[in-house]
Amino acid sequence: MRQVPDPKSRWSFDLRSVASGGETLGAELIDWGRKTFGLTINEFYGQTECNMIVSSCSRTMEARPGIMGRPVPGHEVAVVDDEGNELPTDTLGNIAVKRPDPVMFLGYWNNPDASEKKFTGDWLLTGDTGTKDEDGWLRFVGRDDDVITSSGYRIGPGEIEDCLIRHPAVALAGVVGKPDPQRTEIVKAYIVLKAGIEPTDALGKEIAEFVKTRLAAHEYPREVAFVDALPMTTTGKVIRRELRSIAEKEG
Repeated sequence: MRQVPDPKSRWSFDLRSVASGGETLGAELIDWGRKTFGLTINEFYGQTECNMIVSSCSRTMEARPGIMGRPVPGHEVAVVDDEGNELPTDTLGNIAVKRPDPVMFLGYWNNPDASEKKFTGDWLLTGDTGTKDEDGWLRFVGRDDDVITSSGYRIGPGEIEDCLIRHPAVALAGVVGKPDPQRTEIVKAYIVLKAGIEPTDALGKEIAEFVKTRLAAHEYPREVAFVDALPMTTTGKVIRRELRSIAEKEG
């Protein structure tokens, strides 16, 4: 729907609330939701093994771009290290949920080894990385295998993708780490342009500079590739593992 120039002229809406899960919402998507639906899109987070454990609610708390919300009452959610120690505020680590929890799974069917590996102590590790601030707001950075390691920095792709789609020429963006002998990985962006815009080297440099002037210097894409389409799930999320596979083959 977001790729349609004026959705309100094509569809009629009568909605009381809109919610999103999977990838954190950025400023551009929140603004689009307000303009299109007249509502702030609420965000929720969980996984099959432990569902709906973090949420935002625009009626009770202000939406924060890039922040998925606070722990839902009744659930203890923290950011921990690999040994299950809670990390200081604003420190990148594993998003984890403490057991017992009413929505937590009992275990993987006939797979006790995999069930045991899902935990460190009493903390269920979601497999996602993020941070938690002093007020308890949680920021989703990415799946552990989506996080880009470049020159010692650990970089989440979501914030870069959100910045990229704010560029007037960009319709969709996917960001991954491409292997690099000097930096371990570099940030590479795969871009789908809006209709009628021609891909050029100059546009690629402009888009990279657009990110460089809005985010930290180590986060801008050192390579930009224009593609006709991105690999997507049925729920509209970019399948980054396929983009990583493409980047690895490029050498």
